[in-house]
Amino acid sequence: MSNLKGWGLTARLITKHFGVLGDKISEAIANFDPETATEADRDRLADTLRETAQKLAAARADFDKEHQDVVKLRTLIENDEKAFDTLAARLAAGSITEATVNMFCDELESNKARLPVELQEEADAAEYMKELQTIVEALSKQLMEFDAAAKKALKALASANAQRDLQELRADRQQQLADLSGLKSRSTALDALSRRAQKVSNEAEGLKIVANINQKPLDQQAELDAIRKSVSQPDTSGETALERLKRLSGKTTAEVA
Repeated sequence: MSNLKGWGLTARLITKHFGVLGDKISEAIANFDPETATEADRDRLADTLRETAQKLAAARADFDKEHQDVVKLRTLIENDEKAFDTLAARLAAGSITEATVNMFCDELESNKARLPVELQEEADAAEYMKELQTIVEALSKQLMEFDAAAKKALKALASANAQRDLQELRADRQQQLADLSGLKSRSTALDALSRRAQKVSNEAEGLKIVANINQKPLDQQAELDAIRKSVSQPDTSGETALERLKRLSGKTTAEVA
């Protein structure tokens, strides 16, 4: 069913059976675009599908009934036609009245005249059922296409969200690195600590210079004292006992001899 215009008998049947739903179905199929439809559009299409499916179920039941009516009527006509010879023999024998035979013939002719009507009703029911089946299949296809498009869109959305989260994470990391870099170069606290460390270092260097200046006279005095000591007190660590006696007595070696 590529086009629902010009349904002819089927369109009239649909209108007769459930009125404006025929137009509703036509509009639903013609206007539904799975790529751009909203969830509300999908729900409306699903409602139309459900209503049409219910009508299809009823149409199948109606067709089964019409078909059974045709089968029963044909069987009745065929069986009545088999009774011709029997009726003629009984009528000749006087075991049945002409009125009864005429009544039988009237019913047979009436049934034969009704058979084309029953056949047409069966054909109409079959066509109506077939058209509803086609509509149900079309609506079902539209829903499947919508669901597939929705699944694809949701997958694309999930991928986009993941990419956005990744970029946000990268941006946060870059900001953190920038903050750390700025902290190293622009932090007031770190600058103050650096200046304090330099000041303390300068103070220490100044104290060292002063200490060195004050230490120099002390070192010079110690050096002079060492010289005086070496002159006034000769080294006696290697003297002999005789030399020690001479030194202690204040006598020279010749005098002692």
